[in-house]
Amino acid sequence: MKFGAVFPQTEIGNDAIAIRDYAQAVEDLGYNHILVYDHVLGASTANRPDWNRPYTSESAFHEPFVLFGYLAGLTQRIELVTGVLVLPQRQTALVAKQAAAVDVLSGGRLRFGVGVGWNSVEYQALNKDFHNRGARLDEQVALLRELWTTPVITFHGRWHHIEEAGLNPLPVQRPIPIWFGGHAERMLKRIARLGDGWFPLRAPDEEARQMVERLKTYMHEAGRDSANFGIEASLEMRNVTEAEWIPWMEAWRELGATHVCVHTMRLGLHSPQDHIDMLRRVAEIFSIK
Repeated sequence: MKFGAVFPQTEIGNDAIAIRDYAQAVEDLGYNHILVYDHVLGASTANRPDWNRPYTSESAFHEPFVLFGYLAGLTQRIELVTGVLVLPQRQTALVAKQAAAVDVLSGGRLRFGVGVGWNSVEYQALNKDFHNRGARLDEQVALLRELWTTPVITFHGRWHHIEEAGLNPLPVQRPIPIWFGGHAERMLKRIARLGDGWFPLRAPDEEARQMVERLKTYMHEAGRDSANFGIEASLEMRNVTEAEWIPWMEAWRELGATHVCVHTMRLGLHSPQDHIDMLRRVAEIFSIK
């Protein structure tokens, strides 16, 4: 099982040197990857009294592609993962270009996690339709893979039209791996058809086991082999005590998890160094390095 660290988006601050030190420390501790959450805009709650979502305009988020361009030159081996980028609110060809650039500059270290998101405020601001985002995601994934593997393409879909054009440079990985977030049944079916991996943000309970089994069934029905399919669990340390770390990890391993990401936000940590120290503790427990 490969261990990663969730980049503490909302808590790390804006000091570029502190961000550099965090990424290099995670790499030095032996972690396999850094996973970054994504939001373009946060909604103000001033005139939204019923807002009950986890992030607002007070929540800081570094833009993933810009961040990865910065980290690509400051690290040597660690994988850079979006977990997940809200793809349907973005222009697909531009995303393909940005992802290819990160993959080139990092030497093939990008893993591209995507999802449909939940923030209709962002979709409105980015002039994208919130209500057909799932269907558009299907077409976006097909287009991304064509753009990442073929120098010049012609593509005509429902929402995308490209006539004899292509990316240059192409990414190192052809195509870049695409993983999915989400738990809805229609998303599980989409993942089974299109995904290289899945980010299940939940405990390794009976419901998770059933979801994994359904996912395997859907993959079989789609004519795909689940043997090389990745599953990345999220160890949210605010919900799992240290005494539970090992059994939690083993339970996910039994369910087929190939990766786990350690989530250190919302623990009351006060500095990037505090996050590093918590990751060091996990690395010691699991002998990561």
